[in-house]
Parts: sequence; C-alpha cells; structure tokens
Amino acid sequence: MSIRKDAVAGQFYPASETEIRTIFDHYNNFLQQNIQDKTILTLQPRAFIVPHAGYVYSAFTANVALSLLKNTKAKRVVVIGPSHRVYLEGTSVAMFQSYETPLGHLTIDTEFSQKLIDRFAFHFQKDAHMEHSTEVQMPFIKHYLSESLVVELVYGKEEASHLAKAIEYILQEKENIVIISTDLSHYHDIHQANRLDNICLQAVQKLHPEILYQGCEACGKIGVEAMLIAAKKLQLKAKILDYRTSADASGDTEQVVGYMSAVFIE
Repeated sequence: MSIRKDAVAGQFYPASETEIRTIFDHYNNFLQQNIQDKTILTLQPRAFIVPHAGYVYSAFTANVALSLLKNTKAKRVVVIGPSHRVYLEGTSVAMFQSYETPLGHLTIDTEFSQKLIDRFAFHFQKDAHMEHSTEVQMPFIKHYLSESLVVELVYGKEEASHLAKAIEYILQEKENIVIISTDLSHYHDIHQANRLDNICLQAVQKLHPEILYQGCEACGKIGVEAMLIAAKKLQLKAKILDYRTSADASGDTEQVVGYMSAVFIE
C-alpha cells in the first residue's frame, strides 16, 4: 500500500495522538464557554478557509471552523493548498492510497482523485505532496470525521478560474466538503498586518474576489479566489469565524503572520 507519510508531524503539530486530541478538546471547551453567538456551533458547512501555520499559532483559528465537520455526514473531504516547497505547474492530486496522521490513517479516495485528474487536466507530482499547507488539516479531519475519505490537491502555477471549476464540480455532491488552506500577510508589524489582512477578510465576507487584488497577501490567494468564484456560482454564503495573528501566541508585534478561518454555507 502506498502511504502519504506525514512530513511535518513533530514540527508544525504534535506527533502524539494524545497531545493533539488534548489541544482540540481544550479549544472546544473554551469555545463552548466563551463564544457569544452559539448558533455558529451548529452551522452546516460546505467549505472552509483555514490557516496552515504551526498549531501553536493557528490551530485555534482553524479549529473554530473545522470543529464544524462533526455537524456533517460528509463522506469525502477535499483539501486544497499552495505548494511551498517545490515548483509546480498546475495542480497535483495525491494518488497515494492512504494518508498518515498521528491519529491514524485516512483513506485517500483514489477513484475520485483520478476523476479530477481526467476532468480538469490535473496530474500527480509525488514530491509536491510533502506539503504542510494540506498536511496540517488532516489531523482535524481524522479527529472530527474519522471515517471520511480524503482527497489532497496541491497547486502551484495555476489559474484561479480553472481551480474554481474543480471546486464547483466537487461541491455539486452534497456529501463533499472543501477545505482551502492559506495564511494571510507575513512579517509585517501588527498594524500593517491588520490593514492588509482586513482586505482579505472583506473579499471573503463579501464574496468579491477582485478585492483580493487591492492588497491581500495570502499565500494561498489562488485557492481563496477560486473558492470565492465557486461560492458565488453555487450561491453559498461566507461567514468569517476567527481572525488573529501570530502575536496572540508569541507576543511579537513587529513581525507577525495573519490567520483567518471562514465557513461557506447554503
């Protein structure tokens, strides 16, 4: 069996199952006790935008969104993220048979993955999948939807309009969920980061992809734009769930990274 081995366990997130589950439980207890709008906890998601930094910085923000997976009966979760490590033309779809996480393996839906390759002229570039932007989402999926199948897409030089068509196709099946992975601005002071990140948040909240090009510095901007295009076509609504920066964890306000989570609902 071909396995997509975890590449950043023990770096971006704990290699211990117990530690990961303890983190998620802590965040969920905090949300239950502190969230003002309790209706958020009952949302039925079709898609998400979540961050992909180390868990110490961004897992709370991601968990606000991905904990909603437990409200669904999704049979397939498609994770889409940018390539940080290798140059990549277009989009690569993982064709391993399973995905390793510290919480146990997830089964990769190779049949559906092949459909995406054939239908959208995607391909499989093995080295592109040692990618943290997608990997850090997998423990969330295993925790909240342990029996779900997964599909992993990593994109490089890609057109947002082309990727949007794939997202539309994926979401035509009600039992599918899409996770778009991105961080926001990188290494500005807190005031500049907030200003630039607010552009990204406005684009998502208003479903206006053109706003992204007024200063949004999201590393996964192609994926975000594709999601917004698809959401408009499918008449989904967007809701921002959380925004913060690395300064919330580190205390360093001079060089921060921004993180957002959002959910798309019908």
